[in-house]
Amino acid sequence: MFEQTFKNIDDILHKDAGCGSELDYVEQTSWVLFLKYLDDLEKDKENAAVLSGEAYTRLIEPTYQWTTWAAPKLEDGKIDHNAQTGDDLLDFVNNELFPYLKKFKVNATSADTIEYKIGEIFGELKNRIQSGYNLREVVALIDELRFRTHAEQLEMSHLYEGKIKNMGNAGRNGGEYYTPRPLIKTIIKVVNPKIGETVYDGAVGSAGFLVEAFDYLRNTKKLSTQDIETLQKKTFYGKEKKSLAYIIGIMNMILHGVEAPNIIHTNTLSENIADIQEKDRYNVVLANPPFGGKERAEVQENFPIKTGETASLFLQHFIKILKAGGKAGIVIKNTFLSNTDNASVAIRKELLENCNLHTVLDLPGGTFTGAGVKTVVLFFTKGEPTKKVWFYQLKLDRNLGKTSPLIEKDLAEFVILQKTKGDSENSWSIDISQVNTQTYDLSLKNPNKKDEIELRSVEEILNNIEVLDEDTVEILNSIRELL
Repeated sequence: MFEQTFKNIDDILHKDAGCGSELDYVEQTSWVLFLKYLDDLEKDKENAAVLSGEAYTRLIEPTYQWTTWAAPKLEDGKIDHNAQTGDDLLDFVNNELFPYLKKFKVNATSADTIEYKIGEIFGELKNRIQSGYNLREVVALIDELRFRTHAEQLEMSHLYEGKIKNMGNAGRNGGEYYTPRPLIKTIIKVVNPKIGETVYDGAVGSAGFLVEAFDYLRNTKKLSTQDIETLQKKTFYGKEKKSLAYIIGIMNMILHGVEAPNIIHTNTLSENIADIQEKDRYNVVLANPPFGGKERAEVQENFPIKTGETASLFLQHFIKILKAGGKAGIVIKNTFLSNTDNASVAIRKELLENCNLHTVLDLPGGTFTGAGVKTVVLFFTKGEPTKKVWFYQLKLDRNLGKTSPLIEKDLAEFVILQKTKGDSENSWSIDISQVNTQTYDLSLKNPNKKDEIELRSVEEILNNIEVLDEDTVEILNSIRELL
């Protein structure tokens, strides 16, 4: 039922003049979905209060409650079709509901409350649905959805993930919104966070790393009441620069069961890393920072190693924000291992001297649908220098793409071998004493493979061309801004 409802909503939004892409469909579905979720949450809390003989005051005033404006019911429980619609509904939503909800941020006691999230969400986005009749149809469909049981929340979260994946594929850079979940699950297995540790993603996007880490931790053992409280409020932290990704990240975490996600809407790279203190640090960093981005000079001033490459700045941030003994699993372009520019060399030097880079996973092209960039995953622990690096090169008997995405089984051998860091046809180790201290080059050269010419697929070549075109446009735009 849920899947058909989402499809029907997309069909309605497709006809609306204010929604032109999959990104708009997800954004607009999200805010309506959030208010329905909030209404169900309030009902559950109200019922729990009644059972325990306590009073419960709803967060939302009666005028703005879902059952007043969105789905007023007749005595028989059916929707009252005399409810506001058309221009009247649009006027109420745009000029009364959104301004009312936006004020919640100011009145919230702290940033880790549901009130604060309500205020942030409705301060960051706006209703783009231009037809009040279309909005009425969308609201009626979402009113049929239920979030009351764990099974319902699980199904809803899977469907929402599917929408995020489609949105990522619709954008020019799929990795911006969607990191393949099999890859995220594998990274988390290797990093192996524990309940009581804090988990951070400073480029949170749709919160894929945080929701998968939440699922991983709540399934590791039978949880106590204190464990549940810890996972809900004191474990997962994120930052996101873009409004749409921020909203979707929060919604994704809520649908997975985190009531008030600790995600902040901010540009992580605008923070000077010299200001990071011990209280700001985390036990675990999991992230896929944007690749291909270029940062302006004023942003670069926040880092000791100056570079315009977004991912390289993020890597400096992640190293700095890890606690001593903290663990990280970070996706980055494979060129980071061998780039000869001063910044790349300096960052590799810092990484190897201050952290134990124990594992590098080399991923094939096409891992990120819609992005032909080749990537690696860096696994490291902060606080001790690297002595030996274990490499694993993922080789598949098929080309990855939209019709043949990465699956968890593809990474099964890596997970097994990583535990012992054994040599195989696809894995090997290098001693850091053998690395050139002038360049700190960590190029991927598998000594167990015979020299062979690796032919790329047509899809990978076209993807690479597209990414190069995007990089060229970004560079030209940066030059124009400076002129």
